Amino acid sequence: MTTQEIVSKLWNLCNVLRDDGITYHQYVTELTYILFLKMAKETGAEAQIPEDFRWDKLIVKSGIELKKFYKELLNHLGENCTGRVRQIYQGATTNIDEPKNLEKIMVTIDSLDWFSAREEGLGNLYEGLLEKNASEKKSGAGQYFTPRVLIDVMTRLMEPQPGERCNDPACGTFGFMIAANQYVRDHSDDLFDLDADTANFERKEAFTGCELVHDTHRLALMNAMLHDIEGEIVLGDTLSNVGKSMKGYDLILTNPPFGTKKGGERATRDDFTFPTSNKQLNFLQHIYRSLKQNGTARAAVVLPDNVLFADGDGEKIRDDLMEKCNLHTVLRLPTGIFYAQGVKTNVLFFTRGKTDKGNTGEVWFYDLRTNMPSFGKTSPLKMEHFTDFEKAYRSEDRYAVRDERWNVITRKQITERGNSLDIGLIRDDSVVDYEDLPDPIESGEEAIAQLEEAVDLLMSVVKELKSLEGSEVE
Repeated sequence: MTTQEIVSKLWNLCNVLRDDGITYHQYVTELTYILFLKMAKETGAEAQIPEDFRWDKLIVKSGIELKKFYKELLNHLGENCTGRVRQIYQGATTNIDEPKNLEKIMVTIDSLDWFSAREEGLGNLYEGLLEKNASEKKSGAGQYFTPRVLIDVMTRLMEPQPGERCNDPACGTFGFMIAANQYVRDHSDDLFDLDADTANFERKEAFTGCELVHDTHRLALMNAMLHDIEGEIVLGDTLSNVGKSMKGYDLILTNPPFGTKKGGERATRDDFTFPTSNKQLNFLQHIYRSLKQNGTARAAVVLPDNVLFADGDGEKIRDDLMEKCNLHTVLRLPTGIFYAQGVKTNVLFFTRGKTDKGNTGEVWFYDLRTNMPSFGKTSPLKMEHFTDFEKAYRSEDRYAVRDERWNVITRKQITERGNSLDIGLIRDDSVVDYEDLPDPIESGEEAIAQLEEAVDLLMSVVKELKSLEGSEVE
């Protein structure tokens, strides 16, 4: 049985819970509680779980006894355990009222082909489950789940290295950091080439994050654990003073939440130079300020269009970004790949300079939005859609790239535009360009002139006929 088949089987269990009024997101959270116990048994990692509350004690119970014991288990693991076990189960409650539904879920999980699951990777299985949740519109999870293909492209271009401190200040289910960890493993023979200290650093310190939503934080913890990542994942708000200690990073990969704080409140961070109620502008400030000031620390960040042109604090923040960092590339993303269909997004790629002045000389834009297919669940974004962009991005001579989607603007030109970065889009073939149509007034005058010429020609013909026939021509 493949990982995809196991994921489908687990996902279909959601139908069992409909009568209990369980939402998709609640279902994935509930599965996390149960899967954790089963996966701990399968991987021989039950040491942190008290013997009386392990999988083998749970699976033998049924009916009311099972429901009662399950609630006791959740409470005990969340209150009396330590480390990651406590983090995952802290405040955990069950939404399953019907004991038979709980029993069916456990029996199904117990009967899965766990040998195949271990072979393909339990982390991949769980990632597949999270991705399935995000792809279901009714789950509402798409708001924090970035398409896997985009995560992989951003990670490849940023090239995380062993020994670097990587972070996602709005980590969701931890997808970016898992991709970064996998990239390091793939380019280091799965960490076996690294010395003991570096290998330990990669596992325990290299990949960190922060997540505001409690249930999503649980999913991130579980996801990290299944990928053998023990880095800190903070439960909190990066835009509060919690985020002040999150700094000194070599690499940031993130897709922060969009919108404004409730009631138009400004961020509670007291160290922002330009406090605003706009979440994405505050996240952008946090990101470039939290990079090491060494000339190599870098970031790739998904942000909505309004970050490129917002005036007031928006312009000041863009100017500050281009002073402190080399904003070298902006990728204009297609619509419909996540969030609401109408939300337009971009990826900003930048490197923190050694000084705080004059780091951006020019910005290259790649338009992956205009004249592109309509993306959605039935027509997903694929790796091949990024092929030309990656070639242009990696080119040693960007000016030599021949691609109409690829163009550049200097810092001086950007300043003259009021620091607006809402540029780089090519001609849209689906939109009529009215500038190319003839002026209606001029067209009317020309038609009248042509008609007058025709009348004059006709009158001259009439006169000629009169002279030839000597009679009146009607």
